[in-house]
Amino acid sequence: MIQIFKRGTVSDAEIFGRDTSHADVSAAVSEIIETVRQNGDAALRMYSEKFDRATLTAIEVTDAEIEEAFEKTDPKLLSIMQKAAENITAFHEHQKRASFVISEKPGIVLGQKVIPLSKVGLYVPGGTASYPSSVLMNCLPAKIAGVGEIVMVSPPTYEGGKINPVILAAAKIAGVGRIFKVGGAQAVAALAYGTETIPAVDKIVGPGNAFVAEAKKQVFGKVGIDMIAGPSEILVIADGTSDPRVVAADLLSQAEHDKLASAVLVTDSESLANAVQAELEVQIDALPRREIARVSIDQNGKIILCASIDEAIAIANRIAPEHLELSVDNPFDYLDAITNAGSIFLGKNCPEALGDYFAGPNHTLPTSGTARFSSPLSVDDFVKKSAFSYYTADALAEVADDIAYFAEAEGLSAHGRSAISRKPQTSEANR
Repeated sequence: MIQIFKRGTVSDAEIFGRDTSHADVSAAVSEIIETVRQNGDAALRMYSEKFDRATLTAIEVTDAEIEEAFEKTDPKLLSIMQKAAENITAFHEHQKRASFVISEKPGIVLGQKVIPLSKVGLYVPGGTASYPSSVLMNCLPAKIAGVGEIVMVSPPTYEGGKINPVILAAAKIAGVGRIFKVGGAQAVAALAYGTETIPAVDKIVGPGNAFVAEAKKQVFGKVGIDMIAGPSEILVIADGTSDPRVVAADLLSQAEHDKLASAVLVTDSESLANAVQAELEVQIDALPRREIARVSIDQNGKIILCASIDEAIAIANRIAPEHLELSVDNPFDYLDAITNAGSIFLGKNCPEALGDYFAGPNHTLPTSGTARFSSPLSVDDFVKKSAFSYYTADALAEVADDIAYFAEAEGLSAHGRSAISRKPQTSEANR
């Protein structure tokens, strides 16, 4: 049963502490990465046999396989995914950045170029659950950014050593370029270093298990990554007018993800806290993934009682959750006060699931408190920026002495001389 904590009567460790650690897999992942670096496709086939029990005759998914998967997918689901793709695209179009040029001072031109990444790899899980929504959320911002080539990897855990057909259908809707039947740390290694079949990419994005997260961590620097994602999180701030049945359902929407997932309610209403606690017990038993949800709620779930909604927001800002629901009347009155959250769901008619699938904002979000300093996946993740400068001879001459003086202050005289050497020379004494 979920515990209820009364703010002021328990320690901060009880309220804010949570163990999100997995078993240490760093050594195993390091070995997998090195094996893929050395042996390429042969290593991928070996690991598919070992971990996925799949014999790969071909690593790349063919166009015929994609079309077959598309034809087999529920037409209603296809239609919904298409609508979701339109919403995601419309939202992310607003994130596009433009290059700029500044030429306000005579003889000086400054600016910034926004350049799409050349090649990006998407990792899509295929383990205890498959997420076609992640295909849309990871691919569409990359398309909007103008990425040159988008490739996708997903484990061959579906029947007959295939990728789940719904994943392939989502990839077709999103416009993924090439798809490969590889998962786990070995897929991350292949994207980072390349094999005979899989091209090396500039950046890897997408969620995965502990092995995938550790592999992304280890290849970072060779390639870019989006983030190191931890277990799923939801924090609901609710007042006494909220429906306990709905609040419980929202908490369970994340608890069913993972036994390490966190579901937290912060409320100023003791009656709501007690009602949600009871409602959770009723609803868990009705879930197909009740075993996972039970462990999540019992081990990582919390209900925190506080004095006011303002105090609830202060607690939420300290936790910095992945998903934050604000189940109150007039939620926009509090929006500015929320400073640490991956994605914010305002009001009583905006469940977190709306963001997972349909609304448009990205569902790839910072976890484990990293919303204090990081952001949801966006178009920005798929571009880089280069600054440029141009000075005429006269413009440089005006500031060369300042540059040299600054450089000398740092003990870097050659820096200063590189500027001074361009000044017009009037006599030998000036040399």
